[in-house]
Amino acid sequence: MIQSIPTKTGARDQLMNDLKTVIQDAEAWLRHGGHLTGEEFQAAKAKFEQTLTSAKADLIHLQESVVEGTKEAAKATDEYVHENPWKSVCIGAGVGLLLGVLISRR
Repeated sequence: MIQSIPTKTGARDQLMNDLKTVIQDAEAWLRHGGHLTGEEFQAAKAKFEQTLTSAKADLIHLQESVVEGTKEAAKATDEYVHENPWKSVCIGAGVGLLLGVLISRR
């Protein structure tokens, strides 16, 4: 019924790697930026911009995948509630009761 989001491993790992690379490049650029010549500066800037663009593209792809997965989960939940209204009411009441008990203990 509900499927896991297909980007849990691949896209998220790639995004995290890209973001780490962006951070490392930015740190290196800030540390050594004053010592770079014109060509070295342009090369470092191009590498930084390329990594940043790649991270942005991965982030957009991950966002689209998460939104699509959320829509599918919401649709599946809506169908389940329509097919099993009393089960849904009982589950909601049970969760509410459990949360009430946990909150009142504090």
